[in-house]
Amino acid sequence: MTSLLDLAPVIPVVVIDDVETAVPLARALVSGGLPVIEVTLRTKVALEAIARIAAEVPGAVVGAGTVRTAADVEASLKAGASFLVSPGATPSLVDAMLAGGAPFLAGAATASEVMALAERGLKELKFFPAEAAGGRPYLKSLAGPLPDVRFCPTGGIRPETAADYLALPNVGCVGGTWLTPADALATGDWARVEALAAEAAALR
Repeated sequence: MTSLLDLAPVIPVVVIDDVETAVPLARALVSGGLPVIEVTLRTKVALEAIARIAAEVPGAVVGAGTVRTAADVEASLKAGASFLVSPGATPSLVDAMLAGGAPFLAGAATASEVMALAERGLKELKFFPAEAAGGRPYLKSLAGPLPDVRFCPTGGIRPETAADYLALPNVGCVGGTWLTPADALATGDWARVEALAAEAAALR
């Protein structure tokens, strides 16, 4: 399977409050050229949204974000998530994600956390919260001692900074919330979402 980090330059990080928006939102992102969609487990309808996208949107690679517990892992995979993303990584959560069998991006913010995950064979990670944790200078400095680890930085990345992150040798893609503005979701402005996705897809 192609690495999650290589499927698209940007992974939309999506918070869905109304499950009825899930399918049209995902269709707009896929049409714009961003097939990988991270639905965060921050709302009551997140799991149903994942299930609907998985069932109804051809071409979408939908995963669950904000995965924090073994129960989250189980529920996400049962709903149809094809990958998992966590904000951080405890030993028990990593155990659960490894046992789940699906690709995942475990979160790390320090060199020690990255090294601990690399010891477990995990070489593709989420760098979170990217901007608050040191941003591009920090990631660039990690590339020297840890050249075999690649990242999807997420957290505070904007359209105007995404390309600079993507230029780093140890960054495969970035995660961003700017692709699904709350007002566009509220009004069903899927053309705007598709246009934002197309701009992001052209970053690489």
